[in-house]
Amino acid sequence: MKPTRTQLLVALLAATTIGLLAVVAAGVVPFSLTEASPLEIDERSDDPSTTDTVGYVEGYWYDDELPVDDRNDAVLGDNELEAVAYRSMARVETIRGLTFEEEVSVEVIDREEFNEREDVFVDFSADEELHTSVTYEALFMVDRETPATEEVESLYGGTVDGYYEPGKDEIVLVSDTPTRPELDEVVLGHELLHALQDQHFDLASYDRETIDQDNAKNGLIEGDAVWVDQAYEQQCGEEWDCVLPAGGLSSGGEPNWGLYLTIFQPYNDGPDYVDHLQSQGGWDAVDAAYDDPPATSSEVIRPGDDRDPDATIPDRSRNEWEQFEIDGDVASETVGEAGMVAMFVSGNFDHQPAVVDRDEFLTEDAGYDYDQPYTDGWDGDELVTYVDGTASANATDDALEHSAYVWQTEWTSRENAAEFVDGYLQLLEGHDAESVEDRQDTYVVDDGYPGAYYLDRSDDGDAVTIVRAPSVDDLGDVHIGAAPEGEDELEIGMAEMAGGVVDAILGGGGPVIGSMGPEWQPVREPISG
Repeated sequence: MKPTRTQLLVALLAATTIGLLAVVAAGVVPFSLTEASPLEIDERSDDPSTTDTVGYVEGYWYDDELPVDDRNDAVLGDNELEAVAYRSMARVETIRGLTFEEEVSVEVIDREEFNEREDVFVDFSADEELHTSVTYEALFMVDRETPATEEVESLYGGTVDGYYEPGKDEIVLVSDTPTRPELDEVVLGHELLHALQDQHFDLASYDRETIDQDNAKNGLIEGDAVWVDQAYEQQCGEEWDCVLPAGGLSSGGEPNWGLYLTIFQPYNDGPDYVDHLQSQGGWDAVDAAYDDPPATSSEVIRPGDDRDPDATIPDRSRNEWEQFEIDGDVASETVGEAGMVAMFVSGNFDHQPAVVDRDEFLTEDAGYDYDQPYTDGWDGDELVTYVDGTASANATDDALEHSAYVWQTEWTSRENAAEFVDGYLQLLEGHDAESVEDRQDTYVVDDGYPGAYYLDRSDDGDAVTIVRAPSVDDLGDVHIGAAPEGEDELEIGMAEMAGGVVDAILGGGGPVIGSMGPEWQPVREPISG
């Protein structure tokens, strides 16, 4: 099951963000509620209860007719909004089979007012801003000249259609019709599902300290929400009268595709993950999964494929270089499989170097395929930010000039590690990396993502470490042993297949440079939280 025109919520509660709630969608894919799970509706009793009766909330049944159903627009007064919200809560109950335990407040505002509400989604400290910039530069998503925090903020600021803040039972819907904000009932249904999840499963209780943890948890949380979202939209087109804006969805501008595709993965793969759970025991199995949610994005990409990642970086810095800390903790990140796929593919969407061709990433049903050979053997990663002691997080531009990182990746086999090396070297070449003479597997990039890069495969071949520093001489101080004298041992090449197993990395090949002709445009719909 893939997303349709649905509104999808992103809740990135990592160290560098707070309550980042947004909606992303792709394509139009057939969805049939009856094929998957029928509506769950309690018999109409003479004494229904909001907390005990599925399909009934505060005097409204899921199929009640309201005067606003025949309205030409979706502008609602306060009393009308309350009635639509209660009926929408009842409708979400019929799809999900759970009842609301508390009321949920709903507010509709225009985009201008939304943009005046500072720090709704992102609130970076100076230290977090530096670490975020280093991380997304490491993924070739935000170049040295572009503040990463601005890219994160702009991703949501112009396209958020609504959000739910865990723990507060409050929903804000954002309308693109100024002075007369309109409600979108499908967006409301999506956000109400998050409120329902929060009341039953406490969404704020989950660890979301890394990119991969966030994508993993969202695989369940957003997969559940998108599943319900699609069912809700189907019912609006067949059985229910729904309040929808005449103008349709907002379009927004072009996003940072690397960031977008990183956070989009749970919405793309999450519904299939929920289908997998349902096949094991219906909604009861989905409910049980909240006690044991997926630990990695890999588990959502391939349901049933559990991973037990364990990647840690020993501190081997010296001289002025040291691990950067935020509030006393080492500034580290786990990118995960989804983030690595976005790194290899996003250039197709914004005229940058890409390794995975768009035809290999786009699926026949207008979704995206995050199960890619360069990354499907992921078994853990850790990316640690370093500074040389002169960097000041209060002046991020200057700090970036004095920053470095060590990124250790673990793989399920030598062959899978070799695949990743092949892809990463192609990415470096796409950014005009020059090999450093007499230094083993060491490269220099001058523009966009400047610095010296060193790649190392472990003796057993199933781990790959990447070190990036301002200069070649700095590499060995950031990570002792980096950039040794010697000949290159790693080369770009085609993977030799023998009985379905990659035996070696051979010479040759080159990067795929992403491009978008007028005949093709990636599908991206607005973000709502």
